Amino acid sequence: MAPAGIQTRDTAPAVRRVFAGLLVANLAVVGAKLVIGLRSHSLAVLGDALHSSVDSLYNVLGLIVVRVAAQAPDEDHPYGHGKFETVGALAIVMFLSVTCFELVRSAVQKLTGGAQPIEMTDLGLAVLVATLGVNVVVTWYEHRRGQELASELLIADAAHTRTDVFITIGVLVGVLFARQGWQWADPVVAIIVAVLIVRVAFQILGRTIPVLVDERAIATRSIQETAQGVDGVKSAYAIRSRGRGARMRYAEVTIAVDRHANVAAAHAIADEVEERLKQDLQLDEVTVHVEPC
Repeated sequence: MAPAGIQTRDTAPAVRRVFAGLLVANLAVVGAKLVIGLRSHSLAVLGDALHSSVDSLYNVLGLIVVRVAAQAPDEDHPYGHGKFETVGALAIVMFLSVTCFELVRSAVQKLTGGAQPIEMTDLGLAVLVATLGVNVVVTWYEHRRGQELASELLIADAAHTRTDVFITIGVLVGVLFARQGWQWADPVVAIIVAVLIVRVAFQILGRTIPVLVDERAIATRSIQETAQGVDGVKSAYAIRSRGRGARMRYAEVTIAVDRHANVAAAHAIADEVEERLKQDLQLDEVTVHVEPC
């Protein structure tokens, strides 16, 4: 994961530029697969094109969502708009679900009712191999930039694009079998594609849901021990933490100090606790409450 502390509004222009470039590449891949699938009557290739089209839709969504997420905190959103990016990442699950349903439905119909034989030319195979190479480069680049920019959208989309690589490999294998007369291979590969899509959807859910429900970012004991390690802190309690992926992590803690300590001394202790937590636990924002004891 990317280092903490990177603000969405600082990286938004770079993220949008990445999405714009990826949109061009993905549209080219979708067009190539769609033409090949229609000409060869291959359900697996058409399913692959449909799956790849989700990348293009997600790129468009990313361009919109990142702009919203980059807005500075306001009165209605004092913690900023960063979670809009996480919500955008969930949208890909919806697209994947639709893709999976359509693929399975069409594959079952083809297995039970028969379909036109696959007519894949050598040129079509060469173009599919070329789209495979494009997907490999896109996946590597998008994941690397997603980590550098701490963008959940880019990382989620990279995970989806990664399945394109395996799906296209499977499609190529299925097409080769179909060219040898094994027509059942095409719908079977389409069903395998659907299974891979479901796997990616669960991976995205596993990464985004904890952010939306404010799952604990740091173990309570770690925050407590670190705070109590500061001179003047008798105890630390009422501890809470939450995070927004790798980008921002927040914590709140109440510390008990000597009741005879003056305001300046208590404030200095609180400042030390705040700095210690930020440094030792890589927290971005810490709120320290002081109680005399």
